[in-house]
Amino acid sequence: MVFDQVRQRRLSDDIVERLEGMILEGTLSAGQRLPAERALAEQFGVSRPSLREAIQKLVARGLLISRQGGGNYVAESLGSTFSDPLLQLLERNGDAQRDLLEFRHTLEASCAYYAAQRATEPDRERLTAAFATLQDCYTRVDEVSRAEEGAADARFHLAIAEASHNAVLLHTIRGLFDLLKRNVVTNIGGMYQQRTETRDMLIGQHRELYQAIMDGRADEAREVSSRHILYVQEVLAEAQQEAQRVARAERRNGR
Repeated sequence: MVFDQVRQRRLSDDIVERLEGMILEGTLSAGQRLPAERALAEQFGVSRPSLREAIQKLVARGLLISRQGGGNYVAESLGSTFSDPLLQLLERNGDAQRDLLEFRHTLEASCAYYAAQRATEPDRERLTAAFATLQDCYTRVDEVSRAEEGAADARFHLAIAEASHNAVLLHTIRGLFDLLKRNVVTNIGGMYQQRTETRDMLIGQHRELYQAIMDGRADEAREVSSRHILYVQEVLAEAQQEAQRVARAERRNGR
């Protein structure tokens, strides 16, 4: 009987595995600077040469970027599901905005479901902070811009994705964050003009979603998230139909 020789792992491989895990779970995010080598080596309890070797391996894999005299960073490209030109194209296209809502309908419902099942105490603290910021935007109606409200809304949904503890869902939401934020800003502008009760509806839906996740009611969290996106789709479709009727009427008047 022949046995394969057991190969001893290099310490740098263990460090690589640890850093890759931190990137995958979202502890290290795109563009984030790593602590200084000395501090990071102390935190990991390893030598600086082993840490430096691990960093070089991750740089070679495209996960980290090392800047001369400027430290080590998680690659920015990891947070870009779509390129900037494609983002702009999607933002200007009405059908693409509708497609994004359909995509959000599926994605965010799953995030809410798993977040209710898996959220830890630190997750709940982050979610509570994000929810409080969003509620503050709703309270200061005349002082908050749509951009600020849209960013707070998107961060709330990002906090839910983080609490889902699903790496694929999290990185998809992170990659779409800028598009999601712009989509929310566009949506609330049209929705607030279309229906007077929209703000109260959104406040209520977000509160229901937050509470269902905090209470661990997974099925309800998924249902509330789904109902929230369906409401947005309904109001925006109504606004689009109204705009089309107005355009037809104006064309007739111009005959």
